[in-house]
Parts: sequence; C-alpha cells; structure tokens
Amino acid sequence: MNAPAPWVRTRLRTAPLAALLTAVLVLVLVFLAAALPRALDRGADGALRSFLRGYGPVSSSVVVTSGLPSGGDPAQLLDATAGQLAALVGARLPLDQGGPVYGRRAAQSRSLPGPALDRPEGVAPELSLLYQHGAREHVRLTAGRWPDGAADGAADGEAVPVALSESAAATLGVAPGAVFDGGASVLFPNVPFGPARVRVVGLYAVDDPSDPFWADAGCALKACRNLTPSHGPGDPPLAYWYAVALTGPEGVAGLSRWGSGAEDFWRLPVRVDALRADRLAETSAALAAVTSGPVAVRVTTGSGRPDVRIGSALRGAIDTARQRQAAIDSLTAVGPAGAAGVAVVVLGLAAALGAERRAAELRLLRARGAGLGGVFRRLLGEGACTVLPAAVLGAGLAWGLLPTPRWLPSAVAAGAVALLALLAFPVRVVLVLRGPSGGARSGRRRLVAEAAVLAVTVAAVAQVARRGVAPAGAGVDPLLVAAPLLLSLTGALLLARLQPVLVGWLARRAGRRPGAVGFLGLARAARGGGRGRARPSVLPLLALVLAVACGAVGADVLGSVAADRTRVARYGLGGDAAVGAGPGRALPESFLAAADRLPGVETSLPVWVADDVTMSVGGGASVRVNVVAADPVRYARLAEVAGRGRFDPALLAGGTEGPGGGPLPVLVSSDLPSGGFSLRLAGGDAVEVRTVGTADGTPAVSGSNGPTVVVSSLAAADLLPRFGGPVKWLAAGHPDDVQLRALAERFLGPPTSGLRPGHLVRTAAGEAAALGGDPLQASAVRLFWVSVGATALFAVLAVLLTLLRAGPERAAVLARLRTMGLRPRQGLALVLAEVLPQALVAALGGALTAVCCVRLLGPAVDLSPLVGAGVPTGLRLLAGPIARQALALALLASLAVLAEAAVTARRQIATELRAGDPE
Repeated sequence: MNAPAPWVRTRLRTAPLAALLTAVLVLVLVFLAAALPRALDRGADGALRSFLRGYGPVSSSVVVTSGLPSGGDPAQLLDATAGQLAALVGARLPLDQGGPVYGRRAAQSRSLPGPALDRPEGVAPELSLLYQHGAREHVRLTAGRWPDGAADGAADGEAVPVALSESAAATLGVAPGAVFDGGASVLFPNVPFGPARVRVVGLYAVDDPSDPFWADAGCALKACRNLTPSHGPGDPPLAYWYAVALTGPEGVAGLSRWGSGAEDFWRLPVRVDALRADRLAETSAALAAVTSGPVAVRVTTGSGRPDVRIGSALRGAIDTARQRQAAIDSLTAVGPAGAAGVAVVVLGLAAALGAERRAAELRLLRARGAGLGGVFRRLLGEGACTVLPAAVLGAGLAWGLLPTPRWLPSAVAAGAVALLALLAFPVRVVLVLRGPSGGARSGRRRLVAEAAVLAVTVAAVAQVARRGVAPAGAGVDPLLVAAPLLLSLTGALLLARLQPVLVGWLARRAGRRPGAVGFLGLARAARGGGRGRARPSVLPLLALVLAVACGAVGADVLGSVAADRTRVARYGLGGDAAVGAGPGRALPESFLAAADRLPGVETSLPVWVADDVTMSVGGGASVRVNVVAADPVRYARLAEVAGRGRFDPALLAGGTEGPGGGPLPVLVSSDLPSGGFSLRLAGGDAVEVRTVGTADGTPAVSGSNGPTVVVSSLAAADLLPRFGGPVKWLAAGHPDDVQLRALAERFLGPPTSGLRPGHLVRTAAGEAAALGGDPLQASAVRLFWVSVGATALFAVLAVLLTLLRAGPERAAVLARLRTMGLRPRQGLALVLAEVLPQALVAALGGALTAVCCVRLLGPAVDLSPLVGAGVPTGLRLLAGPIARQALALALLASLAVLAEAAVTARRQIATELRAGDPE
C-alpha cells in the first residue's frame, strides 16, 4: 500500500503561485521591518558624528594641562605622561589612532621690538613659543634647519632656537638667523618678564593646515592679526601681528623664561566616528569618569605633577546631541507607525484571501474527522516552508545593505513580522472553521468591540489634547504614535457601518434608471462583493483608510516643515532675499536698478539705516534708536512677507509735513513712547517727528538691536543724504540665489573676510535649505518620505488583495451575464461600479480622518526639532497634501481595477465559460 503524499509538498505543488506571492509579500515586509531600525541607527549615528565634528578637533578631545614638574628631562616626562594618559583614557573612550597631541607652551607672549619688523598700526609684533611633540613630521622645512640638535640646547642666558612658519616670517619681515630680545607683552603690560632671547634657525611650511594636529596652534601656521584692548572711546583698538614659533625637545626648558612661566598640555582626540547614538548615555558617563571621576583622580594623584586640570567640551556636546535626538524621536516614530499599521492589515487581508479560497477544502477535512489542532499544525508547517525562508532572506538583505553595529532591534522587528505572517493564515482558518456562534451574538460582539475602540480613541485624543505631547527630550510619546492609528481605525469602523447604507441607497436609485449594470455593481458593493455577506469586510476598508490617513498626516507634516522653514528664513532675512552693503558702505544705484530687474523679483526696495541716532523722549531724557527709511508701501509688503513689523502703509504714505515744515510722521517700536519727539542724526540738527503708529520689529534690521523708528523715504527725502546711502536691498518673490550673488559681485566686488567684511547676500531658499541640511533633520524628513511611500505601496497591495479576494466569484457572475448578452464594456462598468465605491469612500474617509488627526492632535505637536529652529507649536492643516493622498489612492484603485478587468477577469471568464459553473 502506497504511503500518502506529504501535505506540505502536495499543497505547494498544487498552488505554487500563491506560495510565491506569499513569500514575496513576507520578504518585502520583513525587509522593511528589519531595515527600519537599522536605517534609524545609521541616520542617528551619522547625524551625531556630523554634529560632533562641527565642534572641531579640540572640543571633541580630552584636554589635560599641568604645571611644570621638577627635575628630569622635560621632553621625556611629557612622553611618559602621554603614554599613561592614553592608557587610562583609552580604557574608557575610543581614542583617535593618530595618538595624543602634547607638548609645552609658554604662558605669555612677548613683543619683538625690532624696528625692521612690520607694524600695521605702530604696535610691535608679538611672539609666543610652543613645543609640540612630532611637529617636524607634519611640516616641510623650507630654509635653515630644525631646532632639534644637541647644540641647540638653550641654557640660562642663551637664545632659544626656534623655527617660524614661512608665511609668518614673510609677514613680519624675519629671516633665518635673526635674534630677538623679548619685550613686554601688549596684552599683559604689568606682568614682570625677565631677560630672554630667541634665535630663528629655520623656516617651515605646513602642507595640510586642516590637519587636526594643528587644531589648537593656528598662529603657528601663519601670523595672526590681533587687536590691542580698548580702554574707552578715545582709545580705539590697534592692530598688531601675533605669531607662534616652534622649538625642539632641547629647547623646551627655555619656554618658561620667554613666557614668564609655561604649562604642559596633552590633547587626547576622541574618535568621533566610533561613537554611537544608542550609547550616548554610556559615553557621557565615561567622559564624566575621565574629567571628574575615578580616572581623573588617578591622573591627578599618579602623575606627580602640580596643578593637573582635566576637561572636555565633548560631554556638553554629547548631552546636547542626546536632547536633539530625543526631541526628534517622538515625531519620527509617527510615520513608521502608520506604515506598520497598514502592513499589519495587509497581512490580515492576505490571510483572509487564502482562508476564503481554501474554505471548501478545509471544511471537507473537518467533515472527514480532522481536528482544529491538526489543521492548525498542518497549515503552520505549510506556512513555515514559505514564510521562514523569505523572512530570513529579507532580514539578511536588510542587514547586508544597511550595516550597523546594533542588531537586536532589527532582529526583534523582523521576528515579529515573520511570526505574524506565519500565524495569520492558520489563525484565520481556525476562526473560519469554528464558524459564527449566531448572527445576533456575532453582531453584539462586533458592536461591543467597536464601542471599545471608540472609547479608547476618545480617551487617547482627550489625553493628548489635555496634557499635550511629551516634552522635548522625553523620547517617543506612545499616545502621539497611537492616536492617528486609533483615529483611522475608528473612522474605518464608522465607514464600514455607513457604506452599506450609502451604497445601498445609490443602488436603489440606480435600480429606477434604465440598465442593470449600475444597479448590479452597486448592489454587490453594498453586500461586500460576495455571497452571503450582509456588509463589506472591515479589513479592506481599514487598510485603505489607514493608508490615506497616515500618508496624508505624514505629507501634512512634511508640508508644514517646509512652510515653517521658509517662514523662519523670511523672518530672519526680512523677505525672500537680502543684500547688505557691508560696514561703512552703501549700495550703488546701478546695483539697485539691476537687482530690481532680476527674474523672480516681485517687490524690492532699498533701505536706509542709521544705527547711531539719539531720540529725545522728554524731560531731558534720550534714548539711542535705529532709524529706518524706506518706501512705505513696498516696505509694508516686505514686512507682510517677513512676518514682522507689519503696519498700514497709509499711516506713513498719507502723512507729510505741513507747509511750515511740520514734524515727520514715524512708526516706533512698542518699547518707545508715543507723541512728539526729536531725532538727532549724525552731522545735522534735530528733526522733529510725531508717532503715528507702532511696528514691532523691522525687516531691515536683523535680530533685536534696540528700539526702532521707521520713516518714509519719500517724506524724508531731504534727510536721506545724511544717512549716507542705502545699506540694504530687500526683495519678495523667488529670485535665483546664483544670479543674485553674481550680480552683487559684479557691482559690489568680491565678498571679503577679516576685520572689514564685504557685502552679504542671503536668500530665503538658501536659508531654508541650510535649515534642512542638518543631518538629524534631513534623516527624519527622509524617514517620513519613506514612510509615506511605503504606505502608498501597502495601499496598492490592499487594493489588489481586495480585487483578488472577490475575483473568482466576480468572474463567475460575469460569465453568467455574458451568456445573457453582457458586452465586455458593460462588464468593465460592472466591475468599476462594484469596486470603486469602496475605494472612493475609503479615500474620502481617510482624508476626513487625516483632517481630524491634524485638528485634534496638531495643536500639541511641536515641529521645531524637524524644522531646525524654534517655531510656534502646532501642525498646520494643509489641504494640498491631504487631497493629493486621497486622489492618489482613488487613481491607484481605478488603475488596479482596469488592469484586473482587462487581464485577470477575461482569462477567468473564459475558464468559467468552458468549464461551466462549478456550483
């Protein structure tokens, strides 16, 4: 007697396409589930490292300084201490492979009184001495020799041999072999200095000035321009040159004589690329142990050095990074949570489709004596052959494409999805085989479940509205993540109750009209598209509503972030574009005329600003104010665009001086009193003014720079020459950043840097892009976009599964109707009338649910972490993103219906017509 064929092999051979589709679905879902935590980790790690690199090599290092030890070779003691520090700190923190940067620096700089040296404003240059271990390996000797020979030892009274950078020597006018006696310091004239001399024995050049080795020795690369201290208005600061010379190991002892003391230093750079965002708390604790904990105690007591100090700015930077990450985590979890909710429903839909397709076969097994437990185990083994290999492949792809050190969250997410996919079909089959326990009892259970969902949703939304979102830095807020899903679930349940009534009413209306296609399609839609169903299934509707609602909320968040960034940029600039002339300069008329003609410029104006004006406020009192003169109409338009300093232009445009030269009408900021006053501009008599209104803030002056007075450039035309010309050009519209910069460089010259910077060009588009360029914000926004895309993909799968679920029965109905004379075009209309009502209702319901989410939860959402700047709390309701999501779903549903009717339905109808109705 032949043994029975194995169950799993038989089933897989019987339905290979279904097994393949299941494996592909599981592969995609597990890949996305495993990739999400790893993408989050990679984004957070990248943002952390970029943020810490912005602090510079010095701030990302552990810095140790000490006084000078007594006795011994100074260079050897520095080397020994460096090894001890690297061992102690390296046991707690990952250190850069380049090793510690250490040496000795003179405590003070000294002037070089040589008359042949360059003196920009009559002040002698200053020189400081530095010994930095390994400096010779990082420079290229261009003249003379390096001060590291035995003959270069600087005994008491001898000159300290030093090497000077080639750039600094050319700036100061120093040649190799020059000997200088040190004079008093400009910054510390009261510090007593003993006699000391230096001898320049060589010149060097640094090939890579950006090397972290030189991070805290910038003036050793070239002469720096410093300013003397100012002691009052009559004693302005004067410019002088400051340079740092390097010495070798044998000249270390001479540094204390030159600088009236010296200190040893060690900078241990932390390897920022090895830090992880998920271990910031441990890293902060390790830094605390190094700077003020047990490691610091061992360094202080074991080094044998006086006055040991250990510090690092990295701990503060890490704490700031932790706050930034925690503030953005709560918002970034909303998008993936919505996509995960839709994915779970899609798995449920797939399980329901499989259960309905095999219901007759499984009921036959039950009739022949198979128990529920046995059926469950067989189906579980059947699913394991398709689900588990696909899950392993999906997880492996995610781990291979997105490598990160942390694997546990990804493994848990992939395992959860695989387990859900494995159990969904067997559990659904068991529920189907058990059968309903009675129509009335089933209806009551459904009503109780829907009431429970409604109560939980109301409680969650009320709690969020009452207490708000978890404060920034508190991490993910479960209520904020769950509330949109609960609202979408409640909306889907309500639509499932309303859709049969609405579509049934439409079917009755269609039944009174000629033709049976519309009536048949709407009647089947009201019943759920299948035999024996009194109402549509909740799962397809839930998937579509969730997809539209979550996608629309995510798109609304992205639209609000973009709008807020533009608003912040406009607020800071005073419009969509701004060009500043630079200190002590004015914009020429040729530039103003050319800038006004640039493409994209809608409104522009020149602005005159005087920031050293005295305003009398009565009683002998006066206050210093900023006076802004501009065309009132165009200035009001710019103030409206910038969102600050709004006013009615008629207040200034309508008021002029009387025939006798009456007072000028002006707008004042709210911190100034109203009434009549006088302004005293530089180089002129007082001008009488009268306040006609208030305007808090002004687009013409960035930031908060004191009280402001705004006058009309038309009414005050006689005063404009005393302003010295317009200093700023503002514009509204969409001017091109590149064109504007090229125009400014053509008329104003190249922008310069230093003590007297040149013109400054800024655009709102560039400022908004800079806000979004932060890796943390960019990663969060990118995750929102991926979530919206994944939600759309799952929506398409839900539509296809819904079509496949009713496909066989629809094909049978169409086959019967074809025998009665139904034309192919009428069959397509019948399919559309059956399927599209649910998709349209889901699209409309999802859009309404998204509106409810934004209205109910939006006021408590703070978008500042995503924007990159402080903005008022609240999510803006944008009709565009929500409408686009709803229309996209309706379009996808229509295209899917057309494809299914044109390909699958035709083949199935032909099969039905050949084989006949199986029933």
